[in-house]
Amino acid sequence: MPLFNGTPLCRCVPLRACAVFFALAISSFSAFAQEAPLTLDAAIQAATEHSAAIGAARASVRASSQAAVKAGQLPEPALTAGVDDLPINGSQGFTIGQNILTMRRIGIEQEWVSGEKRRLRSSLADEQVGREHAGYLEQLVNVRQQTASAWLDATYAKQAVALQQELLEHMRHELAATEASYKGARASATDVVQAQAMLAQTQDQMLTARQTLVTALIRLSRWTATAVDDVAGEPPSPESTTSALPLDDLRHVQPALITAAHDISLADADTAVAESNRTPNWTWNVSYAQGGNNSRFVSVGVRIPLPFNRSNYEDRDIAEKGELATKARLTYEDAQRQVQADIHTEAATLASGRARIANLSQSLLPAADQRVQLAVAAYKGGTGSLADTFAARRAQLDAELQVLSLRRDVSQLWTQLEYQVVPPTMADGQ
Repeated sequence: MPLFNGTPLCRCVPLRACAVFFALAISSFSAFAQEAPLTLDAAIQAATEHSAAIGAARASVRASSQAAVKAGQLPEPALTAGVDDLPINGSQGFTIGQNILTMRRIGIEQEWVSGEKRRLRSSLADEQVGREHAGYLEQLVNVRQQTASAWLDATYAKQAVALQQELLEHMRHELAATEASYKGARASATDVVQAQAMLAQTQDQMLTARQTLVTALIRLSRWTATAVDDVAGEPPSPESTTSALPLDDLRHVQPALITAAHDISLADADTAVAESNRTPNWTWNVSYAQGGNNSRFVSVGVRIPLPFNRSNYEDRDIAEKGELATKARLTYEDAQRQVQADIHTEAATLASGRARIANLSQSLLPAADQRVQLAVAAYKGGTGSLADTFAARRAQLDAELQVLSLRRDVSQLWTQLEYQVVPPTMADGQ
């Protein structure tokens, strides 16, 4: 129990105030927990759970599933009622029950759709469910890609801020040392002014780097649907296995190919339904009638459409659906070529980026570090100038920022390659 001057807190204050204290403490702890730095996996999980676009796509899948159940049912029966042979003149005009020919009628009418037709319609509706699920996967991939991209931007922006902060501290130290040297007549006023100018420039770059970080965190918050104040963890190694996936595996996890394949199945199912419509549906009816003199009648009938102009109706419909199926197959072929070309291009560019990072890390960064060491040693030995030291420090930071920018670009390319497919469990789930 919390203590106040050695006395339990709850004994020093009213019970209600004590409860408020603990409520505030719990609220503060919860707020602290929510503001914990966000890792890449946590960001993607949060974005997937809170995405409105994914939720809308799921709702569309559920809606099409309801329609699939309805597609295989018979049409609802219709209730028919009427009056036949009603006189309109004479003493019996507009009267019911007096003329023997006037009959009150009530009955039921039902359109009959064969079991095969209903099966084909159900298959078409099922294919529509699959097509909607492919749309859901497209939204899932987009959210995962955008979230990973935003997280990487925030992570590299955070690293850039750290580099700028390190240089800022160094510039402050250099300014203080230069001012002390000026007082001791070991540095000139020009050196002090130059140190002040370099510090001001570094402060401005620091403000720019912080704004870049804030913007990146706002973008990440847009996808996670929660406020993100910080990120944690190192960017993943830019190694992707997507380019090594066989085509047979790729078509099951790449949403563009999944969608194009479902378009083919949907077009084929639609063609099959159109072909079944060449056989018309019959409609049967049963009615009960009561006429004058309390006479009663039962009627049974059937209505059969006559497809006299089948070549311009049903056959045209079948031809239309067949051409759409051809279009779907050609579209799939083109999508497959495009996806493969994009993957190979991104994989080659990614490999080149990794090679560039390795080259700069092994050549540019060591050279920049050595330049700083030589400039500092020359300045301390009296053979170099303070300007040379500042220039070396600035060149060192520029080299580190150059490598950091390259790492960010390569990581973003890796995101496009790695996250353009979904895990098989997500691809199969509804």
